[in-house]
This record gives sequence, structure tokens and C-alpha cells, in this order.
Amino acid sequence: MPRATIVQIPCLADNYAVLLHAPESGETIVIDAPQAEPIKAELGKRGWQLSDIFVTHHHNDHTAACLALKAFYGCRVIGPEAEAERIPGLTRGVAQGTPLTFGSHAVQVLDTPGHTLGHVSYYFPESRVAFTGDTLFALGCGRLFEGDGQTMFASLKKLAQLPDETEIYCGHEYTLANARFALSVEPENPALVARAKEIEARRAAGETTLPTTIGLEKATNPFLRPHSTAIRARLGLGGVPDWQVFARLRELKNKA
Repeated sequence: MPRATIVQIPCLADNYAVLLHAPESGETIVIDAPQAEPIKAELGKRGWQLSDIFVTHHHNDHTAACLALKAFYGCRVIGPEAEAERIPGLTRGVAQGTPLTFGSHAVQVLDTPGHTLGHVSYYFPESRVAFTGDTLFALGCGRLFEGDGQTMFASLKKLAQLPDETEIYCGHEYTLANARFALSVEPENPALVARAKEIEARRAAGETTLPTTIGLEKATNPFLRPHSTAIRARLGLGGVPDWQVFARLRELKNKA
């Protein structure tokens, strides 16, 4: 089975939309719809027709172009059923366990609440790629706008159970700021130090830092590393559950 073609599209100030094209069926989907014109321009350049929008959560910077794209292409809008009333033009609500396909590819919907209460992520097991919206970022995670620390950490643990080689596309280019925060809480991590240098070089050259991988995040992302003795010692949080260390890290990042 041919792997889907994946194209990342910068939108707004720091958002990404991601196109997936299935060569065997000709179907094309976009993960999140922050802005219509860059998405339409990329589709037009490649001669692709949009069949579906897969929405991760209801925030406007992920859904603002849903109605315009739906009107232009006649595409469907698929998103979390728990946020159905807050997603413009939704035609199908999904949750973990909902059967979903893209061309000949199976798609697993994962409930990943925390940033919002209905947030979902999309995992394509045959291609080993996942789209995590604003739950898991490269070297970071989303703010807790609607959920709490325990809820968000459970979502991150769920994503961390995906195979290490799984490529992760997320909703924003926040990696450089995330790297600086990560270094402030685990500067003795050699993998993190090396990664931060690479990220600085890539951003200086105007390059994206995505996709990342689950394995790389587990090795360097402090929000997936509350078990780290170095992080716990720096925060003075020995002997508490991992989610409480995570929650403290999130509080500190909010102030960074």
C-alpha cells in the first residue's frame, strides 16, 4: 500500500495545516483548517481536490476556514463529536473507536482531552504518522484551557504508547521556545542539548522543526519526562505522582 503524500502548510502566525493525499484513490484531506487561502493555493498547485477536513478541536485557529473550504470543494468536515456544536460545518462527529478511513488507510481516532475537553488526535498506523493538534507539541504540550493536569497527562501517556518511530505533526511551530524551556528544567540531558542546537539552526534558516517522532519526544520533551530524577530534583517534587510533576511543569511554562 503506497504511503500517503504529506504536505505541511504554514498558516496565520505560527499554525500548520497538513494535507494528506492518497495516490491510490486520489482522495485528499487536510488536518485542521486555520486559513483558507494557503490551503487552497497548495491544493491548486498540486491539482488535488479536498475530500475531507479532519479537525482536532474547536479553537478558531484550527477551524476558521472550515466553512469556506466546505463551500468551495464540497468536502466533509469531520471532528470531535464532543465539540460538535463548536465546529463550523461539522458533518460527522468522531470519538475514540469511531471507524474512520482515508482511501485504503485505516485511521484511529484517539481521545486526547486536556487542551480542550473534546480534543482528538488522528493516528494512521500503516504510515506510522499521527496528528496531535494542540495536545503534544515538539518539546511541549498545549495549555490547559479546559482540562486539568491529570487529564492532559493521561492524553500524553496515550500518545507516548505509539511506536517510537511514529512521526508527529502538531498544530503550531512552537519548538524553539519549547526548547528553551526544556533546557531550563533538564539542562543535563545530552539528547536535549543536541536537539536544541539543531532547532536553533533550523529556525535561523527559516526551516520547520516538524515532524518530530514519539521516540524523540520521549527522550527530550520534559512533559513526557516527569519521571526524570533531574527534573524532579530541580522542582523539589520527589515521591509524587508523575501527573503532579507534569502539572507543575505546565504551570512553569505558562509563566516562561
